[in-house]
Amino acid sequence: MSKKTTIYDIAKELNITAATVSRALNNNPKISAKTKELVFETAKKMHYEQNKLALALKSGKSFNVGVIVPRIDSNFFSSVIRGIEEELYPEGYHVIICQTHDQQELEIKNINSLLNAQVDGVLMSVSNANIEKLDGFKSLLKKNVPLIFFDRKKNIKNVSTITIDDYKGAYDATKHLIDQGCKRIAHLSNNRKLEIFKNRYLGYKQAIIDSGLTFDENLVVESFSKVLEGRKQTKLFLEMDNRPDAIFSSSDFTALGAIQEITSYGLRIPEDISVVGFSNEPFTKFMELSITSVDQSPREMGRIAAQIFLEEVNNDAKVKSEKHVVLSPELKIRKSSQKF
Repeated sequence: MSKKTTIYDIAKELNITAATVSRALNNNPKISAKTKELVFETAKKMHYEQNKLALALKSGKSFNVGVIVPRIDSNFFSSVIRGIEEELYPEGYHVIICQTHDQQELEIKNINSLLNAQVDGVLMSVSNANIEKLDGFKSLLKKNVPLIFFDRKKNIKNVSTITIDDYKGAYDATKHLIDQGCKRIAHLSNNRKLEIFKNRYLGYKQAIIDSGLTFDENLVVESFSKVLEGRKQTKLFLEMDNRPDAIFSSSDFTALGAIQEITSYGLRIPEDISVVGFSNEPFTKFMELSITSVDQSPREMGRIAAQIFLEEVNNDAKVKSEKHVVLSPELKIRKSSQKF
């Protein structure tokens, strides 16, 4: 087993003191840029690894950041995580990823586990369950651990958020269907107690009203973001005496389920029924029948969430800065809805 390189080895190689090496590695302003560059190059050449525990004790930081998402098996959340990592890794941070599976108990356990790991901050998208409760966040707020919400959020004082304009995304998607000649548009919603799904529903509803069409609450159903749920709810639409001629889904997964069910009935898409999803998952553009969907810029969302965290954690004045960034969605028009 080879011996680990120490600061004393680097000091001997450069014929300088170990204290100078230590200061250079810790970016001490008293050390010249030339010396810092020389020390860093030598440390890299000698495969030197800093003692993270010692560095954490000295700086008061663990250089670990927790990221909590409902699930990672969706391109949206994995892309957000990628954006977060791209911003934090160059700054020396490591990311600890947790999933809630939309369960309140898991959400609380994840928060407590991250606190026990002494993370420097938590970036999260909240779960679907018991969304009115704030109990799980009290421990974070009491310990002054920076908390940033992305996509799904709660409105808490001194907590920053990064979201997209879900209302506009839904409005644009529904308006597109109307422009394609659709007059009876159904909506596959989700838990509307959660702000993102409420806003998507409101955007859909307003687009119908603004276009002079009749809004029918019977054409709105709530379902989980799963393919089988999309099939089940779409079956109910198809068995109506006056079935819809379009479906706007708050999720690409339920949109995919809708397409499968419509096809099983021998109906044509988009000629008989048009379909639009939300999130722009990769499968939407690679399918033979590509799916129109609303892109949420997840990678940019992750990068901005990480930038807000870095601003907070590096704020020497320790003044809480509450930021609310709203990104603009983009409708990606494809075969499932484009009639002409």
